[in-house]
Amino acid sequence: MTARDPGGTVAVRDTCCSMSAGPLDVPTAERMAVRLKALADPARLRLLSHIAAQGCESVCACDLIDVVDLSQPTVSHHLKKLVDAGLLSREQRGKWAHFTVVRESFDELRGFLDLT
Repeated sequence: MTARDPGGTVAVRDTCCSMSAGPLDVPTAERMAVRLKALADPARLRLLSHIAAQGCESVCACDLIDVVDLSQPTVSHHLKKLVDAGLLSREQRGKWAHFTVVRESFDELRGFLDLT
């Protein structure tokens, strides 16, 4: 891989990027694409970061509505997308759903994104 230095000359970089695990198989590529697509929304990122900030504790959907200043149906839609992508788990407790982060999914994403 080459790069231009500030003087405009082309120099060869000392290191290259490579996916340490090798090329992705089809199921892994599809799983990563679903997860990355789910993360590509600012409201979902905010919801996810709020839930992750609670550590291992679950978070009631009722407490998330004010976090992103969206209507309850919109928050539910975004949470469903995150659950469907395998990034959150959902547990129904009476009237409200409670959500927790699926740590294994983020470990897999972290490994996928580690290109060095």
